[in-house]
Amino acid sequence: MIDSLANLEDRLSQPPPSLMETMRAIDGDILVLGAGGKMGPTLARMARRACAPSRRVIAISRFSVEGAADDLRAHGIEPIACDLLDRDAVARLPDAPNVIFMAGQKFGTSDSPELTWVMNTLVPAIVAERYTKSRIVVFSTGCVYPLAPVSGPGSHEDDLLGPPGDYANSCVGRERVFTHFSKLNGTPALLFRLSYAIDLRYGVLHDVARKVASGEPVDVTMGYAHVIWQGDANARALQCLAHTATPPVALNVTGRERVSIRDLARHFGKLLGRAPIITGEEAPTAWLFDAARSFELLGPVSVSLDEMIEATARWVQHGGASLGKPTHFETRDGQF
Repeated sequence: MIDSLANLEDRLSQPPPSLMETMRAIDGDILVLGAGGKMGPTLARMARRACAPSRRVIAISRFSVEGAADDLRAHGIEPIACDLLDRDAVARLPDAPNVIFMAGQKFGTSDSPELTWVMNTLVPAIVAERYTKSRIVVFSTGCVYPLAPVSGPGSHEDDLLGPPGDYANSCVGRERVFTHFSKLNGTPALLFRLSYAIDLRYGVLHDVARKVASGEPVDVTMGYAHVIWQGDANARALQCLAHTATPPVALNVTGRERVSIRDLARHFGKLLGRAPIITGEEAPTAWLFDAARSFELLGPVSVSLDEMIEATARWVQHGGASLGKPTHFETRDGQF
């Protein structure tokens, strides 16, 4: 049972045996770019726990949150403050054969679309030019696909991209930039199309549980979603260092189950003792994904959907912390 923040972050950073095998199979230090976000700290901690002490795990971020760098340092990770838009600062970063690229911008796109495009396309160009000799796992999103019919299997890695909105299109731009430099310089890369990682403080499950608990309406127009435990997403990202290629390969990373938002609200209602308020009707399309390739390549996940739901309900019921960062999974026009 996860009953504290320390316990939660320990669980999110616990490396599975499969990752330990991957880390023994690849050499060299690991550089995490954009390590200050929701996933970066626990991913860096997992890398540290999975690697021999002689290997460096280096976390790069602006570290605008007080204490974030000190917390990473306390877990044996080397934090370096850097603005990734500063070419000279990026040039001074350490070399590393293994790069996890997590930098980007999503929220605020509606107000400043130009900044989103700069963060999601110019920063990748700067990084790709700097780390030509590294293998790079590039965090992307399932939102690069158009909305898929709910009657079908969901979007597959080989499907054409064509999403709505500036954010998702800038993420296509990020993928195109890394693909260009991969072909140009022979840099092996993998496009890590993640949707949606959750821990107990944020994510689709957290959003729905909080709304049910507080008596807010749950909009089911975006009727379905996929989720994956953040610890499993962390492990998969690090495992993907062993599966980069030139040109880059794409990989859908999420859970197998398709989650009905209506059923999820009702389930949380029973667990939390509150009748959910449901609005809207399910649209015929949603962001849905076929993640079979990732399961074939990386194996099963460690935390089931039922376990995530029950843990989220307990966390919310007992006043667990929230990051205050809604996923806005309900958004259908790509305007975040």
